[in-house]
Amino acid sequence: MMKYSVVIPVYNSAPTLGELCQRIQETLNSHGSYEIILVDDGSTDGSWKTLKEIQKHSPANIRIVRLSKNFGQHNAITCGFSIAKGEYVITMDDDLQHPPEEIPKLIAKQTETDSDVVYGIPKTRRHSFLRIAGGYFTRRSSNMVKGNPEGSSFRLIRKVIVEQIGSHQNNAMIFIDEILGWYTSSVATVDVEHHARKNGKSGYSTLGLVRLYFDIVINHSAIPLKLMTWVGFISSVITLFLGIVFIIRKFMMKVPVGFTAQIVAILFSASILMMCMGIVGQYLYKLFLLQNRKPNFSIREQL
Repeated sequence: MMKYSVVIPVYNSAPTLGELCQRIQETLNSHGSYEIILVDDGSTDGSWKTLKEIQKHSPANIRIVRLSKNFGQHNAITCGFSIAKGEYVITMDDDLQHPPEEIPKLIAKQTETDSDVVYGIPKTRRHSFLRIAGGYFTRRSSNMVKGNPEGSSFRLIRKVIVEQIGSHQNNAMIFIDEILGWYTSSVATVDVEHHARKNGKSGYSTLGLVRLYFDIVINHSAIPLKLMTWVGFISSVITLFLGIVFIIRKFMMKVPVGFTAQIVAILFSASILMMCMGIVGQYLYKLFLLQNRKPNFSIREQL
């Protein structure tokens, strides 16, 4: 049986792919049988051509998949999960920020703890401020705060857990770290190095990161709904208090209630209602996608 499967989502990273695969091979050659699965997530820089050249030189342990369009990092990883054969599946980024030489740390920690999941936690994150802040916000707003360790895209997962994630393939948007917390609490962490990008820039734009964090919160938490409840309650208390103040001013202080007070009250109430309707609309949209069973990836080519 295959011991390890390394799943890597690829997006516009042609310059680093050759070195990445070579360093993974050099690292895992002494750790038993393995395969490297690279999933091209709609790259536009010739990454697929580069992957085919790499695969020609190592057809035995390198498998490549090309998606029909860009589906997103987590969906691309899920695609890799669907074809992985290893007893353990390792995920990592394509930009060499996760040094392949750190993989043995994940393996050693799993052997030591017999955990279902091992996260490689960077000692120092070499990401932008928005990426770091957004990642922190996402972790704090998910079920990972309920006793589970901090997550990372550099992880080792037992195959039985990977197979459980496969049942979510008809969800249009998934967040792997959240789903892992649904199926196991046997999670360990180990400190690893995290390097700066060697080439290019992140595939996530500022707007893309904001959209990603918003989708994760909507799809994998009830925080917006809880927020609506609290905002509604607080606004009701404020409105009641203002109403009492205006009544007292009218009857006790002989001050007429003015047009400004009415407009402020109307706009305040309307803004709260519009915000709540927007949040409910997002949940209804996600339910619509789920009902249509929209797949989270589509394979164009596989070698």
